[in-house]
Amino acid sequence: MSIVHSDELGQFQHENATPHASRVATKWLQEHSSDFRHFHWPPKSPENIIEDIRDALLHAVEIISPPPRFPMDLWTVLKDEGCELPPRYLQTLVESMPHCVATLLCVRGGPTRY
Repeated sequence: MSIVHSDELGQFQHENATPHASRVATKWLQEHSSDFRHFHWPPKSPENIIEDIRDALLHAVEIISPPPRFPMDLWTVLKDEGCELPPRYLQTLVESMPHCVATLLCVRGGPTRY
């Protein structure tokens, strides 16, 4: 966070998916909680732009031939493909957040219909 948001305005969005709620991840987040702001998100929420971005990156990696064979190759591909995501696509995801949050508030953090 200090590298990406040197202005200290960044927030870590934690979706609370099962792997992210493991003892190891939870302990790390507790130990580093003073290092960044932490935006809590309902567990397994469908209103999660991080998953939309992840899906776009996964699709980009799946169509690369030959596929990356080593972790550093995958990291390079993900960084390159992340930079190629259309700004309008990212803006649309960001603009969808107020509606998503309002919907979650209406259902008090429960499941939604989309």
